Amino acid sequence: MATGKRLTGPEKVRQLRTVLHAKAKEEPERRFHALIDKVWREDFLAEAYRRVRRNGGSAGVDGEDFAAVESYGAERWLGELARDLKDGTYAPKPVRQVLIPKKQPGKFRPLGIPCIRDRVAQTSALLLLEPIFEADLQPQQYAYRPGRSAHDAVRRIHGLLYKGHNEVLELDLANHFGEIPHAGLMKSLARRISDGRMLALIKAWLEMPVEEDDGQGGKRLTNRSRKQRKGTPQGSPISPLLSGLYMRRFILGFKVLGHAQRFGAEIVNHADDVCILGTTPAADMLAAVRRLMDGLRLPINERKTRCLRCPEEPFEFLGYRIGRNYRPTGEGAYIGTRPSPASVQSICRKISELTARRYGRLASEVVVERLNRTMVGWANYFSLGQVSPAYSAVNRHAVRRLRQWLCRKHKTRLRDYVRFPDTRLYGEYGLARLSRRTLGLPSAQA
Repeated sequence: MATGKRLTGPEKVRQLRTVLHAKAKEEPERRFHALIDKVWREDFLAEAYRRVRRNGGSAGVDGEDFAAVESYGAERWLGELARDLKDGTYAPKPVRQVLIPKKQPGKFRPLGIPCIRDRVAQTSALLLLEPIFEADLQPQQYAYRPGRSAHDAVRRIHGLLYKGHNEVLELDLANHFGEIPHAGLMKSLARRISDGRMLALIKAWLEMPVEEDDGQGGKRLTNRSRKQRKGTPQGSPISPLLSGLYMRRFILGFKVLGHAQRFGAEIVNHADDVCILGTTPAADMLAAVRRLMDGLRLPINERKTRCLRCPEEPFEFLGYRIGRNYRPTGEGAYIGTRPSPASVQSICRKISELTARRYGRLASEVVVERLNRTMVGWANYFSLGQVSPAYSAVNRHAVRRLRQWLCRKHKTRLRDYVRFPDTRLYGEYGLARLSRRTLGLPSAQA
């Protein structure tokens, strides 16, 4: 550089990422080699550790947490990881599986927790791969990309509906992350990467065994992904990029085969959520999508997939209900968004959990702080469209639950709730009141 300024580690990483993205953008057919030696580079591993540390998370199967790493010495720990990656002795450990409850009672979603060591190695590789493949991802893909968000996806759907794309295909993929075929995914990776060691490293992460409950109080190791040669490890840092890369094949195929033009349609995709809006009957679009997905070996969940016409029929996407809204003034209806009833019910359940009897010994400041953090975080996401009715419902529930919690804590009969009026909960206790004004949102959004 002309200034002679010495770059720091993070700046060197940022500079190389910028160069990789520019080259990938300028040369769509370029294949990148000599990538693997950057994965164990000191500045890349240090930046990867910083990101993994910031994201937090629990220990993997080896029980090693961040406190243990830093007690041992993070630099020394990273140096040993770099040596193993460089020497080729690095091998990923099994992924610890936990089951996350779904909205439906008794249903669970498996989530994998890799060891910190593997999360850092994957993040270091991700720092290299992300800018390369970001140049190839389609404009219709909104998840896990710089400058794009779930809000952008919802806004795009809203805009398409206003332009007359009222035929809607709500596409639900059955176990999308678990069904991605390794052969097709590796082909997509090899289109841009010629570094054999990098490809072998990614394949090793795809084939990591899983440690799960055996149903009898013990643990067992399974390796469905290796045996069936499909699936990306959910919960791994590199999984969103890999799933997005494979989804690109579907979106690109939909356009290249002429379906987008034939149906006057556009795909809006966020992770495994897919919505297609067109001007011809949604059932016709579904027939074409079935053929495409069969070729990609991604099964469709027929029970949850819907063909509809909006705004006559509303639908849900990324937690929002999209359809006909009515103005509070009674001046008519319009196509708009608002938090879905399921999303409101979900935050109300969380509020109930945070004010449960088992937290009766906590200080009121702690309980209110947890409530506020949860409610404001929810409202910051659900900030598009007609939000006031949802905010009012959440506020009422929070007031009622906090009042009940305070009555129990102070051994006051619930009929004596007048000791804790709304004004006291909001003023003295500092309970957050959700509104466009307090959150700094525009006063009106369609």
